[in-house]
Amino acid sequence: MKTKVLMVCLGNICRSPLAEGILKSKVDENLVFVDSAGTAGYHVGNRPDERSIAVAQNHGINISHQTCRKFEASDFDEFDLIYAMDLSNFSNILKLARHPEDEKKVKLLLDEVDLGFNEVPDPYYGGPDGFENVYQMVDLACESIAKKLN
Repeated sequence: MKTKVLMVCLGNICRSPLAEGILKSKVDENLVFVDSAGTAGYHVGNRPDERSIAVAQNHGINISHQTCRKFEASDFDEFDLIYAMDLSNFSNILKLARHPEDEKKVKLLLDEVDLGFNEVPDPYYGGPDGFENVYQMVDLACESIAKKLN
C-alpha cells in the first residue's frame, strides 16, 4: 500500500507545487504518492506560477503539468500525511479537520528539518531569488521526509 502525502500552501501555485515535485523526485513512486493543494481556491485549474516552474526546471524537475486544486475535508480520507507550508495554512487545514485522527495527519513541512524557523515564506510577491530560497528550504525538508518513506 502506498503512503500518500499532500503538500499544501495558500494558492497551490508556488510553494506546494514545488514541494510536490521535489518530493516526487526523491521517493519511489511505487511506494509513495505525492500531490498538492491550496487552502484558497484562487487558482483552481491553473498551472503553477511560471517562476516555480522555472526554479524547478533549473533543478531538473518538471512541475509544468501540475494543476492547482483546493484542499477539501475529503483529503483527510485520501492522505496519510498533510504538510502545510506555514502556520496560516496549517490553521486553515485544521479548521476542516473532523476529528483528532484528521488533526494527527497535519504537520508543518519545515518541522522536518532544523532551520531555526518553521514557515516556508510565500515567494509570490518577491523576485526570483525568493523562489530559489524556497526551493532550497523545501528540498531539505523533502530529503528528510524521503528518508523516512523510502
